[in-house]
Amino acid sequence: MLSSPLVPVVQLDDPALHSLYYRTPSDGVYPQPLRPTLAGQTTQYITTSTPPPLAAPPKAPPPTSTVEASKRLAAWTAVDRHILPEHKVIGIGSGSTVPYVVERIVAQGKKVNKDRVFIPTGFQSKELIVNAQLLLGDVDQYPVIDVTIDGADEVDHDLNCIKGGGGCHLREKVLAEAADTFVLVADYRKNSSVLGTMFKQGIPIEVVPFAYTKILQNLHLLGSPNAVLRMAKAKAGPVVSDNGNFIIDAPFPEEMMKDPYTLLTRIKMLTGVVEVGLFCHMAKAAYFGNQDGSVTIKWHDGRVEQVRADKSPLAEKPQPILSVPDSAPAPAADPSHGSALAPPPATAAAAANAPAEPATKAS
Repeated sequence: MLSSPLVPVVQLDDPALHSLYYRTPSDGVYPQPLRPTLAGQTTQYITTSTPPPLAAPPKAPPPTSTVEASKRLAAWTAVDRHILPEHKVIGIGSGSTVPYVVERIVAQGKKVNKDRVFIPTGFQSKELIVNAQLLLGDVDQYPVIDVTIDGADEVDHDLNCIKGGGGCHLREKVLAEAADTFVLVADYRKNSSVLGTMFKQGIPIEVVPFAYTKILQNLHLLGSPNAVLRMAKAKAGPVVSDNGNFIIDAPFPEEMMKDPYTLLTRIKMLTGVVEVGLFCHMAKAAYFGNQDGSVTIKWHDGRVEQVRADKSPLAEKPQPILSVPDSAPAPAADPSHGSALAPPPATAAAAANAPAEPATKAS
């Protein structure tokens, strides 16, 4: 091998040479650890966006209005009837009613929840799951879900619904389709006969950013001349979904909303549309908390059931199950009005006497 006094001779089989190129982040000059250890954290690396909780999971605050009490009532009743001990993979939706869903699941006890996996539909539900110290999973790991419970912006008499007021309808629809049972929970304001009667801002449509102008033009020709790009309120520019896409809100006339499945198909066929916030022929039941403390349940087969205020979870008397250690057997569910779990000390009468909340919130 030729050599020069200015260029050192390098042996290609020299181990020292190869070690320079095959170092791992834990070798050599890299600092240890890569990220600082948080207080109370046992591992050196942060594996989730939320640090491990150091205390008991926070409880949802008590309702401060009739609307909030109605949301909690619907959520608790649905959980008591549909989240049973044999259900191990559970989808958690998004919206203002979902914190009450997680609250009631946590009340079922650590013994029941220790073998369960919870799949979120977005950032909000992921944080609820983690902060409640429940096991977080992903639909990639669990493509078949036992039960998914989610909120809704409006539900018609056939259980078709509008979702996406919070911008999570793509992931919400994935979890709804993956579930053996899909259940909706909402307050009395979301219960209607025709979609668009109560939720006036239009059908949420998630679109790829570079095609939004073309899709807006298509929607105007399709029958929604007032379709607009959803703009953010706390930042300059449009709302960006968890998937990095834009969202269009497209209101359609009542005549077209009476046939939501046909409208869904026509919108979904537009190139650039990722997902449409119309959920048709998917839900098994929808639970609506009412102002008087009762619950209205609409079933997929057309049945309508009423749960009286004195039979609702908020009216149940405390049971000794909550004072029994986790090693005790779980109580059997009462099909007449849910499980035997004891609720916090609240009453239906207090919910009915709470001040009304006129503003509509997206679920």
